[in-house]
Amino acid sequence: MIDRQYIGHAMAPFEVEVEKGRLRFFAKATGQTDPVYADEAAAQAAGHPGLPVPPTFLFCLEMEAPDPAAIRNLLGLDYSRLLHGEQGFSFHRMAYAGDRLRFEQRIEDIYDKKGGALEFVVRKTRVSNQRGEHVADLRSVTVMRNG
Repeated sequence: MIDRQYIGHAMAPFEVEVEKGRLRFFAKATGQTDPVYADEAAAQAAGHPGLPVPPTFLFCLEMEAPDPAAIRNLLGLDYSRLLHGEQGFSFHRMAYAGDRLRFEQRIEDIYDKKGGALEFVVRKTRVSNQRGEHVADLRSVTVMRNG
């Protein structure tokens, strides 16, 4: 069983700079056809100060953590028995190319179902920009199969 003492545990925060090239690549890779995500002139004509960060790109930036496996290692999770259970986003303001985003991860909950056959780890990440403005909250659920 995953030790419930880690509920509420906060990981060390980290920061990531949003790069234009990565935004353009992500837009292309995800089939984004809106030019505001790849063309700065189109973004500015639409009222943005620069290329906006597509909503799910924050998940990619979160993987830029110094140790992307830190929570898995902290909890002793067996990678071969893990499933990605859920991903959610709550947005509070836009982020743009050139922003420096701060990610603060916390273990929000740990629980089990089916008599412990499935264990769930809920991670919540607060994202803020270089001005300390709240950009988004990311929520991820990891499932570990036991037995």
